[in-house]
Amino acid sequence: MRKLTVGFFVAICCFTLSLAGCAKKELVKGEGETPAATTSAKPEVKEEKVQENAVKEAPAVSTEEAKSVIPLDNIYFDFDSYVLTTNSRNTLAKNADWLKKNASVNIQIAGNCDERGSDEYNLALGEKRAKAAMNYLTTLGISGSRLSTISYGKEKPIDPGHDEAAWAKNRNDQFLSTK
Repeated sequence: MRKLTVGFFVAICCFTLSLAGCAKKELVKGEGETPAATTSAKPEVKEEKVQENAVKEAPAVSTEEAKSVIPLDNIYFDFDSYVLTTNSRNTLAKNADWLKKNASVNIQIAGNCDERGSDEYNLALGEKRAKAAMNYLTTLGISGSRLSTISYGKEKPIDPGHDEAAWAKNRNDQFLSTK
């Protein structure tokens, strides 16, 4: 009888430990309600300011030159966000000025994320980031027919590091010429 009780107790403990060790996916409530792999509440992360380069005052260039050299700067996002910051809006305004001077150039906006989160979540977030930039550029007078979006999620990091400074650089939109 005692062996049966001890065996039952050990089985219950093993079962309980196996359930406690499994992470569960939760829904992050937001506008898109996209699933994210999380095990607890969002951790507090101190964000470093990302230095955004100012767009160089470039004169209008020929179509061939524009396809090889595009002086459009990246924009950066806060953790788990696709909301355009004031700095991002200012950079987009400068990028729009260059695009107005070079009306023959079409642009692909590539949305990127840091390495945290699932592949699916980061692809969705990268798409939202790219669309946020595209929508803002259209409000500044750039034709939507000249703009396209793509999401790379966490697949094409600018900085291969695994710290907050690297993650801040990797949460961006890049502006690429399309042919």
